[in-house]
Amino acid sequence: MLELTILMPCLNEAETLATCIDKAKGFLARSGIKGEVLISDNGSTDGSRSIAEAHGARVVLAPRKGNGIALSTGIAAAKGRFVIMGDSDDSYDFSRLDGFVEALRGGADLVMGNRFRGGIEPGAMPFLHRYLGNPVLSFIGRVLYGAPVGDFQCGLRGFVRDKILALNLITEQLEFCPEMVMRAAMAGLKIVEVPTTLKPDGRSRKPHLRTWHDGWRHLKLLLTFAPFSLFLYPGAMLFALGSVLFLPLLFGPLDLGALTLDTGAMIFAATFIIIGFQLMWFHVLARLFAVRMNLLPTSPRFERLRERLSVESACKGGAVFLGLALVATIAAVGHWAANGFGPIDPGLITRAASLVAVLSALGLQSLTGGFLWGLMSQKSPTLAAAEVKAVEAAQQA
Repeated sequence: MLELTILMPCLNEAETLATCIDKAKGFLARSGIKGEVLISDNGSTDGSRSIAEAHGARVVLAPRKGNGIALSTGIAAAKGRFVIMGDSDDSYDFSRLDGFVEALRGGADLVMGNRFRGGIEPGAMPFLHRYLGNPVLSFIGRVLYGAPVGDFQCGLRGFVRDKILALNLITEQLEFCPEMVMRAAMAGLKIVEVPTTLKPDGRSRKPHLRTWHDGWRHLKLLLTFAPFSLFLYPGAMLFALGSVLFLPLLFGPLDLGALTLDTGAMIFAATFIIIGFQLMWFHVLARLFAVRMNLLPTSPRFERLRERLSVESACKGGAVFLGLALVATIAAVGHWAANGFGPIDPGLITRAASLVAVLSALGLQSLTGGFLWGLMSQKSPTLAAAEVKAVEAAQQA
């Protein structure tokens, strides 16, 4: 087995591909590393494949368009124990990969280049990318995933091939690169950074990257894979805040020194409770889906929840909330009847209506969420069929 594969995705890079390949092959020769240069072609029509083969690189063809498709195809086809990947537009220096190899040999699973530490030449990175997009997205990535990475979007990186393949990365476009960092961090892989340089690319055409479109896709990916931070914690905070305000306001205005809270604040508190409860339910369901699809790792806490939560337990909780809502409704109507169905205190009816609304919403959310939990917990037909076949094979043996 080779020690290193230098992987470059390629889509019409005839102007710069030969230079990148020659630099990579020069590095392998200088360092004495047994390796290969692999080009994953993404549907080039400018002769890039012929150029790659003429300069001694191996070429594989991605099955469809997409930077992530090209990279995943190349990683799967790589023959090296380690893979170092980078764009084939001559913005990265493939002749200076010593720091990546040293870190990989030292036990790192993923080695990220950091262009801000290594140096960015004038004109190499657009102003918005350098001072807004990359810093903000990298900061969000560090906060949500705890990844010790200052440049999430750096395309030059090295990794242990088998460790990254085991992550089963799923994105097909430019989000593949940040997904790799996020999933590696969640899987507990060892991630380190090395400085790398960035210079203006050597292409005469426009780059494939679209600033706002791809920036939004990166942000959406960061938020999608962070259900703990995005849903559970804000939901729990809203639910707690709403409950602290709502319960005392049930019995009358709440005096806080110079500030008095009444039915207006109660309506806001009711909204906080309902939204917070919905966010927590959504977190539970999103986590179940992500774990079942092998998108996120499970945890002891989540496995305990899976043992305790069922359609029956959710229905029981929903029935309690709905039963309390019915009792509150009967009590409010009874009070109105005792007053001859005439005008009653607006504050009183607002408190009663808010209580019924909150209890009814929590009850229905519990019921619907419980049934969806049960549906998502079912075995897939494919898995069930596979288990039947396994049992039959064992019996025949």
